[in-house]
Amino acid sequence: MAKAKATKTVSAKDAAQLLSTLERRFAQFPARHEGLRWAQVAQRLEASPEKLWSLQQMEATGGEPDVIGGEGKGGVLRFVDCSAETPKGRVSLCFDRAALDARKEAKPRSCVEDVAAGMGVVLLDETQYRGLQQKGEFDLKTSSWIQTPHDVRALGGALFCDRRFGRVFTYHNGAQSYYAARGFRAALDV
Repeated sequence: MAKAKATKTVSAKDAAQLLSTLERRFAQFPARHEGLRWAQVAQRLEASPEKLWSLQQMEATGGEPDVIGGEGKGGVLRFVDCSAETPKGRVSLCFDRAALDARKEAKPRSCVEDVAAGMGVVLLDETQYRGLQQKGEFDLKTSSWIQTPHDVRALGGALFCDRRFGRVFTYHNGAQSYYAARGFRAALDV
């Protein structure tokens, strides 16, 4: 007999609270989503309970997700972590499962790719990270892992970004490394 797939849902009470939080944030930062109306966003979210669950995970880990744009009528709405610093509930993680498995001692609790997959979200890539930085100033004291090209990862590295001195920087580190001031920012298309 096949095992039933666990559904990731949000209770009606939690959904209402999350939608209220997202609506306040949407109203507070209109430059992040010019041309969009909250009614459009709310309608899309109410039709996608699994997306609400992922957004709740983003919120619960300190991401402060907000819509940072859309692709016209009926197009994708992209939610991204807009917390001033990398989300506190997602720090001290090495990059991926291979890096975690390769650590012999002082292993972190998990890795970025596993946590993101478990939340139903994806890491920002470098272009998306730089696009987010055009909507505000983020990671002035912290840094965030980003999607890493396969050729870099094959050599043992992983990429991360931050904002210092009025500029956005992309760096590299060993994928096995982890720091209390480095987490990851997520994206969710709805």
